[in-house]
Amino acid sequence: MRDLKREILPMVEKDLKEIEIALADNLNPYLDLVSDVAGHILFAGGKRLRPLLMVLSARICGYKGNYDKVFSTTFEYLHAATLLHDDLVDGSKLRRGKPVANSIWGNSTAVLVGDFLLARGLSIAAATGKLKVIKVIAGVTESMSQGEIHQLMRKGALDLTEAEYMEIIWRKTAVLFEGACRISAFIANASKREEKAVSGYGYNMGMAFQMADDLLDYTLDTKALGKEVGADLKEGKLTLPVIYALKEADRNDRLRMKAIIQNKNFLVRDFKLLIKLLEKYGGIAYTKDRAKWHIEKAKKTLRIFKPSKTKKVLEYIADYALLRKA
Repeated sequence: MRDLKREILPMVEKDLKEIEIALADNLNPYLDLVSDVAGHILFAGGKRLRPLLMVLSARICGYKGNYDKVFSTTFEYLHAATLLHDDLVDGSKLRRGKPVANSIWGNSTAVLVGDFLLARGLSIAAATGKLKVIKVIAGVTESMSQGEIHQLMRKGALDLTEAEYMEIIWRKTAVLFEGACRISAFIANASKREEKAVSGYGYNMGMAFQMADDLLDYTLDTKALGKEVGADLKEGKLTLPVIYALKEADRNDRLRMKAIIQNKNFLVRDFKLLIKLLEKYGGIAYTKDRAKWHIEKAKKTLRIFKPSKTKKVLEYIADYALLRKA
């Protein structure tokens, strides 16, 4: 198997360094506490995928300005804010291999710093002076909140449907990918055709990325994953591998799966049994197939653009979304 990560990193090294500098330079909190908490989540080894996709999408649309790196931080600030809030709502213990922020600074501080990051992202968007940019960012923030609320309402629901799952991951994850790519077309003054292409790329990348992320929960490697094994299940989140397998299982195996899912203190041997049942009834294979379908669709949307280094990087990143281990 090709080491795509090793191929991609040299191609985007300069962009990632400039994004990293912009993230630190444009945080601009007035209090050290805000810097400490924001830094804990922002600089804990995130992939910077959302800001990177924004920068690359702007470039493939012909952007020649110098505000792309600064503006790309909007998407990392929004993402970090949701992580701070999610960890509190979900009762998580680890994030990217480190204790969650609220376990160190307390719930109130984590919530308020998350609010600050949301506001900071909106301020950077407003600095473009483009009303449609601000509208998209506001819509993205609203959709992400609705996705989290929907997931919370259906927490632990064993009758969660595939359609509901798709709606949740679109709002929770794909809408931010899609928004990052769409806005890149706005700041590049791209054509409607180009806007549609990069937006489609972002949407499909986001859907596939979340499905691949959900598959990672069914590993037994806490160190690589950066969070507790089986964390999604313990938090009451039913994802596509489980939803599909529950639908396909016979009565006895369905009851066994439900018993494990409903026991928040399940043992490692129970989790191993669940993984075997997910494999037996095609839940893992089905999820991989759906994610692969979205990746292929994402790459097809780029066909309108001429061959270039940027196009190749975007295609490689799409492939890497399926192959990553963490």
